[in-house]
Amino acid sequence: MRTAYSVETVRAAERELMARLPEGALMQRAAAGLAAACADVLGRVYGSRVVLLVGSGDNGGDALYAGARLARRGAGVRAVLLAPGRAHAGGLAALRRAGGSVMAAGGAEACVEQADLVVDGIVGIGGKGGLREEAVPLAEAARRGRGVVVAVDLPSGVDADTGEARGAAVRADVTVTFGAYKPGLLIDPAREYAGVVRFVDIGLETGGARTPEVEALQHADVARLLPAPAAESDKYRRGVVGVAAGSARYPGAAVLAVGGALRGGAGAVRYVGPAGGAVLARHPETLVSERGPARAGRVQAWVVGPGAGDDAATVGEVLAADVPVLIDADGLRLAGVEAVRARGARRVPTLMTPHAGEAAALLGVEREEVESGRLAAVRELAGRYGAAVLLKGSTTLVAEAGGGGAVRVNPTGTPWLATAGSGDVLSGLGGSLLAAGLSAVDAGSAAAYLHGLAGRFAAEGAPVSAEDVAGRIPEAWRSVVRG
Repeated sequence: MRTAYSVETVRAAERELMARLPEGALMQRAAAGLAAACADVLGRVYGSRVVLLVGSGDNGGDALYAGARLARRGAGVRAVLLAPGRAHAGGLAALRRAGGSVMAAGGAEACVEQADLVVDGIVGIGGKGGLREEAVPLAEAARRGRGVVVAVDLPSGVDADTGEARGAAVRADVTVTFGAYKPGLLIDPAREYAGVVRFVDIGLETGGARTPEVEALQHADVARLLPAPAAESDKYRRGVVGVAAGSARYPGAAVLAVGGALRGGAGAVRYVGPAGGAVLARHPETLVSERGPARAGRVQAWVVGPGAGDDAATVGEVLAADVPVLIDADGLRLAGVEAVRARGARRVPTLMTPHAGEAAALLGVEREEVESGRLAAVRELAGRYGAAVLLKGSTTLVAEAGGGGAVRVNPTGTPWLATAGSGDVLSGLGGSLLAAGLSAVDAGSAAAYLHGLAGRFAAEGAPVSAEDVAGRIPEAWRSVVRG
């Protein structure tokens, strides 16, 4: 599992480590890792042209010391100083001793464009807001240039804690981060600025009592969550999920949600709604009922909302059930805050799965506000409704009920998943995992992970439909279990 920590937590861990090390040793560790990563990117260091964009903080010092190491290996290294009077003195001296040169920021754009490698050491992880005016031309030149852009710890101009990018920022090809991942490296829009993230262990102790802000599950983590039938299992012990979805206008939503549930390991799926004929035609093993959720038969979890239109009565009936419920699509609009919070008061798990537009409507803000501040939005929704929330999007986030604790960020997926019906498949998959006994956060996290992998497998660089994605869920499941 990848864990990302707040700037405050990272700074505290750094102070503890520096108190036990000789002065400057921690920066030298970071610089050594940065220089090694830069050498890997360059391939051939000798004769290459390297430009360092150096601000006044420790990131600038890291860049200077790394530049000195590259200069000693034969690279032509030039440091562009954005704050000449405040650049790291020790790093500057080391660079000059190694044969590197220094220049002011004004008029340095041509030098940046011609470099084989540009190292972004403008702003550290404590920076807020976009780049300052004098740094913007250099960031733009780095983007235009032919060289690889390597960011030190975090691309300058993005927020380490929130993943926001408020203004101009450096777009890196590679980010070399030290000691701990930062939330901004895992959450869009900042994640898009980071490129490939390389982790350098400098000895920070971030575990123990320190709680991460963000967690990203990996194959092994998801494999431990996925249910496996035992020898005595039958369809009821494996979990029965109820699906209350679809309408005369949107029967396909029911078909796709049921398909996701069946492929998500459910022992049986009970369907309630007006699309029973369409569901049976596609999935004949489904148990179809016309008697409403309360009289449909035993289930261990419900999925409600996909394609439901204005059927508030069915949504209300499902929310009154004392089993876990996943609410999606139209169900989000029809489920009142108090009805959802009442489920939390009864300690009955609820998982809400909005996309950014739906989340914005629930919060009463513009969609752009959710997309630019995804971490804040998912926490606020989880706190307001007292329910776990899976916020779909370019990076899918899962927050626990109340909004506290670490937020899960899904590392799988592909833009090809942005297709009609994909969310319905995800809902069915998540519902099946709830029915198998997973917590709301675990069910949402595992479902997002499998759904993302299935989308990758189905797409392989080409357009896909939601049904294509559903069909690849078993393959994604196998890949996770096998590691």
